[in-house]
Amino acid sequence: MRVEALKQLDARGAENCIIEFLRERIRDRGAVFGLSGGLDSSTIAGLLVKALGRDKVLALIMPEATSTPLVDLQDAMKVAEIFGLKYKTIDITEIVESFLKQVGRFGEMVAEGNLKARIRMAILYYFANLEKRIVVGSGDRSELAIGYFTKYGDGGVDILPIGGLYKTQVKVLARHLGIPEEIVEKVSSPRLWPGHSIKEELGMDYDEIDAVLYYHLDLGYGLSKIVELFGEEKRQKVERVLGRVVENAHKLTTPPIARIPPDILFGRGATQRSP
Repeated sequence: MRVEALKQLDARGAENCIIEFLRERIRDRGAVFGLSGGLDSSTIAGLLVKALGRDKVLALIMPEATSTPLVDLQDAMKVAEIFGLKYKTIDITEIVESFLKQVGRFGEMVAEGNLKARIRMAILYYFANLEKRIVVGSGDRSELAIGYFTKYGDGGVDILPIGGLYKTQVKVLARHLGIPEEIVEKVSSPRLWPGHSIKEELGMDYDEIDAVLYYHLDLGYGLSKIVELFGEEKRQKVERVLGRVVENAHKLTTPPIARIPPDILFGRGATQRSP
C-alpha cells in the first residue's frame, strides 16, 4: 500500500511556499515551537530558521521521564545545534506528577498521555505570551486527517506550516533540508506513554495510511474503490483509516455554538429597523 506520487514532491517548491507562509504569518513577532527530536518538529526547525533567521526562533525541548527516550532528547539537541537554534530544556515530569497528585491518578494511559501534550501546549503559550511569539505547530496532513494528535495539546497552536504535507512528503522535505537520516526514518510516535508508536496503536505505518488518505482525500475514492485497488485483505486497514477521518473531524473545527434567534436574544421587534 504505497503511492509513488507522494514521493514526487517538489521539495524546493514546497520549502519556498512554506517559507513565504511563515514570513507572512509571523512577520517580526518571532516563533516558539516544541522540538521533540522527531521528523516533523525537526523539519519545522529547519524551515523556521530559513524563514526567520535563528534569532527569531525559540525551541522548547520538553521531555518526560517515563515516555521520552534518551535518543529523542539527544536528537532534539542535535537538530538545535545543526540549525544554530536557541533552545530551552524543560523537564515536565514534576509538572505531570503534581497535576496527577492533585486531581487523582486513575491509571488511564490515554488520559495521562494527553495530559502531557496539554502541559506542553501550556508551556509553549507561556513563552509565547512572555516574548510575543507565535506558537508554531508541527502537525502534518496525515496526523490532522486521522486525528492523530491531542485536542488542545499538540493541536493547540497558532499555525501549521507542514499541515498540507503527508508524512511521506515531510520525509522528502526533511532530507532536502539536511535533517539526519536517523531522524527522518525514526519510528513515528507522539511519545505519550512508554513504547508508544503509531504502528503499535493503529496496526499500520504511515506508508499505508498515506496511501489510503491520498486516494480518499485527493482523488475522491470511497471505501469499495480503495479496497479494490489494494486488495480485500487490506479492507480492515482501509476501514480503520477512513473511520478515523470521520470520527476525528471535530478536532479540525472550532467548537459549535448554539444559535439563538434574535427575538429571543433581544426581544420581539427589537431588531426591526425604524421606519
